[in-house]
Amino acid sequence: MIMAVINATPDSFHPQSRVKNLDELEKIAQKCMDLGVRIVDLGAHSTRPGYVSINAEEQINRLDPCIDLIKRKFPELYISIDTSLPEVAQYALSKGADLINDVEGGRNHPKIYEVCAQFNAPYVLVHSRGPSNNLHEPTEYKEITSEVILELSIQLHRIKAAGVKDIIVDLGFGFSKSIEENFQLVRDISMFELLGFPLLYGFSRKSMIHKKLNTSVEKSLNGTTILNTYAILKNATFLRVHDLDAANEILELLKIE
Repeated sequence: MIMAVINATPDSFHPQSRVKNLDELEKIAQKCMDLGVRIVDLGAHSTRPGYVSINAEEQINRLDPCIDLIKRKFPELYISIDTSLPEVAQYALSKGADLINDVEGGRNHPKIYEVCAQFNAPYVLVHSRGPSNNLHEPTEYKEITSEVILELSIQLHRIKAAGVKDIIVDLGFGFSKSIEENFQLVRDISMFELLGFPLLYGFSRKSMIHKKLNTSVEKSLNGTTILNTYAILKNATFLRVHDLDAANEILELLKIE
């Protein structure tokens, strides 16, 4: 399934994913419906390199009208909320959001597990390291694949113990990982099926692509499509993308529904 990235924030790294008003949001939501995309990932806090942390109140203020519009006009869409703060998750789920996508994996705010369990909401566990205000802090891996598997396994145990029933795993491409480490994970992508959970991949226009190809965010769609195609062929369940048409073409050409 395709998960469409929609950012209710002025500083996300890809300008085309930002919605400046509800009219723009409605157009994107309608496009999702037209293409058969059924999950939208709403974010009110950018985690681009050099980001500034946004508190719970501001995230809620940004998300509230977006959730309301989608619930009223596009009830067929599942709403994922991209946040690491339990207060934001609590509010969004109480307003009718469907799942939580946590780039911090609950490491810094583990109460978010209890919130998801309370609402019986699926939880996307993203692998990352570092504090909330610097998820791009340089880190060292001796053997990245085995270490990421171990760290995800530890978090999975904690999430299940909190009562969350449905968990999706995201390897966290780009977060505290070098370009080579990101591509080592790509080469070892099949290993993560051992975790036994659906896998979500978020390659879309990330720096691992444009830095590797010595290009720009604006020119990284082709690289994104290549990695998304590879992930699908390696049994990805979800693709988190900015470019809906390109991602949908992959599914059409590979006859995957």
